[in-house]
Amino acid sequence: MFGIVRPCRHGMCSGLFKEWMAHLCGLCLTLRDEHGHAARLVTNYDGLIVSVLVEAQSVAAAPRRRASACLLRGLKGADVVQAEGARLAASVSLILAAAKVGDHVADRDGMYGRPLVGAAAGWVAARWARAGSRTAAAVGFDPGALTGAVARQSRLESTPGVGLLDLTAPTEAAVSAAFAHTAVLAGRPANRAPLEEIGRLFGRLAHLLDAVEDLSDDRASGRYNPLDATGTDLATARRHCDDALLGVRLAVAELELERRRLVEALLVRELSQSVTRTFATTPSTDPSADPDEETPRQDPGPGGLLGLTCAAATCCTCGLYRAPWDEEREKGCLGRCDCPGCDGCDGCDGCCDCCPDGCDCGCDC
Repeated sequence: MFGIVRPCRHGMCSGLFKEWMAHLCGLCLTLRDEHGHAARLVTNYDGLIVSVLVEAQSVAAAPRRRASACLLRGLKGADVVQAEGARLAASVSLILAAAKVGDHVADRDGMYGRPLVGAAAGWVAARWARAGSRTAAAVGFDPGALTGAVARQSRLESTPGVGLLDLTAPTEAAVSAAFAHTAVLAGRPANRAPLEEIGRLFGRLAHLLDAVEDLSDDRASGRYNPLDATGTDLATARRHCDDALLGVRLAVAELELERRRLVEALLVRELSQSVTRTFATTPSTDPSADPDEETPRQDPGPGGLLGLTCAAATCCTCGLYRAPWDEEREKGCLGRCDCPGCDGCDGCDGCCDCCPDGCDCGCDC
């Protein structure tokens, strides 16, 4: 699972966290039911925001279905979302994941540079792109808004002299289109403009935070990074992120919502924490820094088909299986399980901060 919005179970009221999990599991099961078990690999935290937005704008709550026990939920069953919002989230996740894998194959990054792995990954990416396009069309969403943005991104990255915000523009356009379509599914045309703005700024944040997180590795391997390509330092990147956070907060306040709390918890509180977390954990990339000072890194493993197979096994078992080189392998069952929630925070609290107007979610805080 991946994404920039990763709520911590210790920092979100139990009622809201349960709602969030219902959307997360609903996305995962929608991918499985419509596109097979392998498609569950593209389940991500950010994609489910689309599902959350559809339900938040709708007069009636999204339909639920009972899901059987799952490792992600500690071998417990749950009522999960089964609605058009989950299908839109699935289509967006598939198309964007296909683009990301395709980009790795084109750049021959790591194990993707090996002929057999590259060919297999390319086939999977093409399959995901077709599947995502079919589901998007089924919910009335034009997949060209996403596929066109992917093609435009590739062209911009090969064009010299492009500014940073020009590079983030395709991602902004893709997310903006997806968020705006939630207003169509929910029958809230008045929300379309603010949702387009929220999507545009969310896309900018996703692109910038990804660039910041990858900066050290990209420099070490010589891969393309938008910050280096445009000569942007971390202070400037942080300023762009803070401006985007302010814009998101203002646009969220304009939305006409039936259920506001989870939207605000994700797009205001958690999104802000994602920015803080990313810049706080980014090591110094100052060229003048001590070259002998090393940052500890996790063993990347052998790569190749073995690495890809083990990564897929870890994902499909929600983290219960860990490869021999994985630092999480020695932990107990619950420690290995990649349950959404705490990102390693130390004694985090402030649960009721997720309810700006006071907590009435039924939690025990």
